[in-house]
Amino acid sequence: MTEPTFTAVCFGEILWDVLPDGSEPGGAPMNVAYHLNQLGIRTGVLSKKGADEEGERLIRFLEAHHVDTTLIQTDSIHPTGKVLATPGKNYEMLYDIIAPVAWDFIDVTEGVPETVATSALFIFGSLAARNAHSRKTLFSLLSQAKTRIMDINLRPPHFTQEIIEALLDKATVLKLNENELELLSGWYHFAGNTREQAAALGRRFSIRDIMITRGADGAAYYTDGAFYEHPGIEVAVVDTVGSGDAFLAGFLSRLQKGSSPEAALEFACRLGAFIATQKGACPDYDAGAI
Repeated sequence: MTEPTFTAVCFGEILWDVLPDGSEPGGAPMNVAYHLNQLGIRTGVLSKKGADEEGERLIRFLEAHHVDTTLIQTDSIHPTGKVLATPGKNYEMLYDIIAPVAWDFIDVTEGVPETVATSALFIFGSLAARNAHSRKTLFSLLSQAKTRIMDINLRPPHFTQEIIEALLDKATVLKLNENELELLSGWYHFAGNTREQAAALGRRFSIRDIMITRGADGAAYYTDGAFYEHPGIEVAVVDTVGSGDAFLAGFLSRLQKGSSPEAALEFACRLGAFIATQKGACPDYDAGAI
């Protein structure tokens, strides 16, 4: 039997977040992989960069932080991804996600299906499904994956209800924010509070675990009829870029290590809050100090 190369594989966008005061490495799958590796969970990034200096800088950044880059492909036609990020109200960020870029054209290359099949976790979002090329690759790999974790990450106009539904049908675990839960609940006429909407969504798509982030108000976790909540941690916010990605990585890392749902939620909220006090999504930090 093939030994697993990674505990987790993150599929999707790698890019530069162009912030008002400079550029930072980003993209939700890359951010989650960065934090999982920081937390001792060996994770690979399955994506594509351009054959340009921006792409090489991303590779250098990841390698400097001990994130495996062997699954990152190179596109000789399309440039490395870029997002223009500007602050909105209540510390929310507004994003202009450039298209088409290299990660819109991720391929199924030799050995990738086996790598996904032998990993415990396959983490993906909806943004990488905006282009038919990467979308076809994603659905091909979802058929190989064991635990399929969807970080829904809705960014208008880069999604359709049809594609989101097709991805939800494949997910075994879902992470979304309270605004995304409200949007999905509107699609399917789910009434009630957060717990009732999460339960209805789980039944609709046979998803056993649902994480809901609430910004400064913490997060909630629905699993097999049980519902856990955390009120959040008050911090001085620098920017919220990547806080949700850090939350997901923190939560998954603790569950992989056998923590209780309450302990996993507590740690995930602490890590997400800490990242909000830092510039960019992937700052240096000591995981033991979180």
